[in-house]
Amino acid sequence: MTLLQRIRSGLLAAVLTLLVVTPAVAQDPADPWEGFNRKVHAFNDVLDRNILKPVAQAYQEHTPERVNKSISNFYSNLNDVGVMVNNLLQGKVVDAGSDLVRIILNSTLGVAGLFDFATPFGFVKHEEDFGQTLGAWGVNPGPYLVLPIFGPRNVRDGISIIPDAFLDPVTYMEDRESQLAVRALGAVDFRAGLLSGEELIIGDRYVFIRDSYMQRRDYLVNDGVVDDPFLDRAPPVWRESTMGWCDSRAD
Repeated sequence: MTLLQRIRSGLLAAVLTLLVVTPAVAQDPADPWEGFNRKVHAFNDVLDRNILKPVAQAYQEHTPERVNKSISNFYSNLNDVGVMVNNLLQGKVVDAGSDLVRIILNSTLGVAGLFDFATPFGFVKHEEDFGQTLGAWGVNPGPYLVLPIFGPRNVRDGISIIPDAFLDPVTYMEDRESQLAVRALGAVDFRAGLLSGEELIIGDRYVFIRDSYMQRRDYLVNDGVVDDPFLDRAPPVWRESTMGWCDSRAD
């Protein structure tokens, strides 16, 4: 089956999925839109299984590990720009200064971020975005929300997609085709990094992803200070700094 045929069949299956009435489920108070969210989740899952995941698997299989790491470093360096601004907005001046040093070192000695020179010198990767900034300002996360293409969010994080885009250096690339190519490669690289963690997903895939996302966002907004009596049963979470799945209790 050609790529075009896969895309066509995937989109058809997604549309049919969205037309099916979602069966009644036990509603989580933090997920009042579960019926809608499950349909969008199913839509995204069809697109992923028919397009993004096969491409990511081929990318991982045919890309040397050293090259793969350099590509991940490149996108991490771009991400540090937004991280620095959000640290400033949250009043974390020392962390913002560390982010600036990371950007300078990795953009110069690291050849546009392909190599991470900063971390060995103690300038560690931080994880901040505008959703976390709003959380630090006291904005309530709102209900869980699954967006087409973008995936799991909450209302606060969904709104934050726009300001985060303005903090992304790729947004300011003048050549539109190059911009799309950079974004596409970033999506494939990120998806390839998730492949190894899929075996950790147990039970209802939708619920597992939802709970992992909500727990992780709570952890990030509160800088690791989370009062959760059920933490020992918490699912593993995806961490940007290490580009991998980990036990949330390790923090």
